[in-house]
Amino acid sequence: MTVLTDRYACEREAIDAGLRAAAARLPAPAARIAAYHFGWTDAAGAPTDASSGKALRPLLTLLAAKTVDGDWRRAVPAAVAVEMIHNFSLIHDDIIDRDGLRRHRPTAWKVYGVNDAILVGDALHALAFEIIAEAGGECARSGAGLLAQTVRALIEGQLADTRFEERESVPLDECVAMSEAKTASLMGCATALGALFGGGTPAQVEALRDFGCRLGLAFQHVDDLLGIWGDPAVTGKAVFSDLRNRKKSLPVTAALGSGHRDVAELARLYGGTGLLTESELTRAAELVESCGGRRASRRAAETLTAAAAGGLASQPLRTDAVEELTSLAASTVGRTN
Repeated sequence: MTVLTDRYACEREAIDAGLRAAAARLPAPAARIAAYHFGWTDAAGAPTDASSGKALRPLLTLLAAKTVDGDWRRAVPAAVAVEMIHNFSLIHDDIIDRDGLRRHRPTAWKVYGVNDAILVGDALHALAFEIIAEAGGECARSGAGLLAQTVRALIEGQLADTRFEERESVPLDECVAMSEAKTASLMGCATALGALFGGGTPAQVEALRDFGCRLGLAFQHVDDLLGIWGDPAVTGKAVFSDLRNRKKSLPVTAALGSGHRDVAELARLYGGTGLLTESELTRAAELVESCGGRRASRRAAETLTAAAAGGLASQPLRTDAVEELTSLAASTVGRTN
């Protein structure tokens, strides 16, 4: 991602400035926690150069605006709102999953406590709608409605994800539907808002929303692969993090439904309640791969990315901007963090 996102220094600066201005509206204690979460400060409040994340979703918003108009600055408020919603969900997800690390640092709830982290997540959620409303006009009205629909989808996906952990088996189609709600919906919202704020037609907005949704599902396939095989030094998360939590992720669900002779052993490991040992975690990862889960998710990510790019061909869009958008999509599927 580094090479591609470096191409968008101006866009990233605009996103960062918008995020900082929005976060500054919060009460001082909440603003301090938000600044830590975004990587702007350390736990004591001192400025730091920690990672603020890839800013993928707001970048998609700005590039989508370029495909219909060329002037990405019109969509900066939408991009900031999308990133606020994304980070609201990250803070809450870290609490739900009891994840202790994000971007190589302790998560907000580990540093400031669960109650404060929940409230800051709520505050970011509210800020997103405040920013959209301030844009004014039809974009604000339609954008707020789209953002609200997306938040409902995110919650639906998170509810399904947590309930999967209580079930012995989950069909792959249910896991895909959960991922479409929890991850793909926000990427679809990001690209649709970009087209909307860029002045796109309803058909262009819908085409770019479909692009983002397909890319979002591809992204989740890759994210789930990294949750098992990602390098902690690169991802910033503990090794085998999803396996430790017995997540019914896409590659795991595909493996469990493969009918392979090793499925029974994988099901026994996943069906337990005690903490998995390091050797058991290693074995579980081997079983997911031998049952075809790793291969299935990689192929699905590649297929979805190609379909996403192909779906834009039916609309009159700026060719150079479409190439930028699809290049960023391709780099996302090939990422290592």
